[in-house]
Amino acid sequence: MSEQSRPRQIRFNAFDMNCVAHQSPGLWRHPDDRSWDYNTIDYWVDLATLLERGGFDGLFIADVLGTYDVYAGTDEAAIRQGAQIPVNDPVLLVSAMAHATEHLGFGITTGTGFEHPYPFARRLSTLDHLTRGRIGWNVVTGYLPAAARNMGEEDQLAHDARYDHADEYLTVLYKLWEGSWERDAVRRDRAHGVFADPAKVHHIGHRGEHFSVPGIHLSEPSPQGSPVIYQAGASPRGRRFAAQNAEAIFVAAPTKAILREVVSQIREELVTAGRDPYDARIYTLLTIITDSTPEAARAKAAEYQRYASDEGSLVFMSGWMGIDLASYDLDEPIGNVESNAIQSAVAAFQQASESGGEWSVRDIAAWGGIGGMGPVLIGSGDEIAESLQEWVAETDVDGFNVAYAITPGSFEDIVTHVVPALERRGVYDRTYAPGTLRHKLFGRGDHLPDNHRGAAYRVDGPLSTIDDSIRTVGALAPTR
Repeated sequence: MSEQSRPRQIRFNAFDMNCVAHQSPGLWRHPDDRSWDYNTIDYWVDLATLLERGGFDGLFIADVLGTYDVYAGTDEAAIRQGAQIPVNDPVLLVSAMAHATEHLGFGITTGTGFEHPYPFARRLSTLDHLTRGRIGWNVVTGYLPAAARNMGEEDQLAHDARYDHADEYLTVLYKLWEGSWERDAVRRDRAHGVFADPAKVHHIGHRGEHFSVPGIHLSEPSPQGSPVIYQAGASPRGRRFAAQNAEAIFVAAPTKAILREVVSQIREELVTAGRDPYDARIYTLLTIITDSTPEAARAKAAEYQRYASDEGSLVFMSGWMGIDLASYDLDEPIGNVESNAIQSAVAAFQQASESGGEWSVRDIAAWGGIGGMGPVLIGSGDEIAESLQEWVAETDVDGFNVAYAITPGSFEDIVTHVVPALERRGVYDRTYAPGTLRHKLFGRGDHLPDNHRGAAYRVDGPLSTIDDSIRTVGALAPTR
């Protein structure tokens, strides 16, 4: 079947976090949930092998460096509910999962606000080596005030200022990943005693508003160079940042109408940034509750709902929206408020629902009890498959960032019931392309395409795109 006649393929990404109660607060109490096992290697290895068996593009591991303390002005409710606290580092999980799998990609979340880009560049290059090119980085600028306070700041930067800071952060990383070591710098020449050619390793000479990084990258070129860049900003400033940098973009919208608008805006921003509108895969957040029959799926959903926590839901929503929902009456609508957190979260719930009317605090609590900001699809494998096809057809989204109600049960159910149904419809292929995560996602090779912002910093790229400070570094000046 030619690519032109092949039905549009649906893509899955699994959404998890190194904690309990990731998106469905209260469900950790369910007897079949294993999220409390998050601090063991076995949980993550078992999950990774399950997802690879189901043909998922990757496992996307969220993170926060702070607590959800916007709700009622304290972190007590978050602690009580296990709402993403306690939470462990996502980076340290990857090596074990990569060793147990061959194809699954790994997207890890770290923030640009609290770690210098120089050591971070080495950490990501190390993972790219160890995974044989299956690592991606979800760029977040931060949204929890608690994180800023515990890193010595009074509060986080203003929303758009965080993206301005992140722009330079990415510039430093691109210079290190793309503009320091030429890809053939490592010679391993035993006869002449030359491991790497100094003439092909370049100081980046970066001096900017936020960072000064004069030296070379500490790691030799990894399979991808720059890891696959993931991004989840959906505000106007976030969309612009994503269009310039991201190759996989995560969004969350409660309705198809809102999602269709968000996806359209992102596609337009990609064109404005000089890229093809489909140069980034767009995944939308949702949760799937499925079983062998429609009746069994609905019974399962009703059972899960009995464990959902309204308080935990409002803890999350307050943090994501930057609004203390404890200060509102439950039946009060969310009016026109300004937020320094995730602006798209506020905008989504300020818009009308599909049934009409503005969302109240009570509506938000009920909505977020299972699956967070995304919708919940309930049904048999065939019902879910049909619904997913409708979402793709009506919104132009590429795939789904699938959260769990319980883990690994929700993912097991998808692999058992939904994946075969999608395969029967010819819209899902659980076989993988060879090579790196970037090549698996786009089929265009291992490295950044020429029209990506980061490609401008390649050491073997056009001289006009590289800083003068890279060209003149004494004895280590590049030869061209």
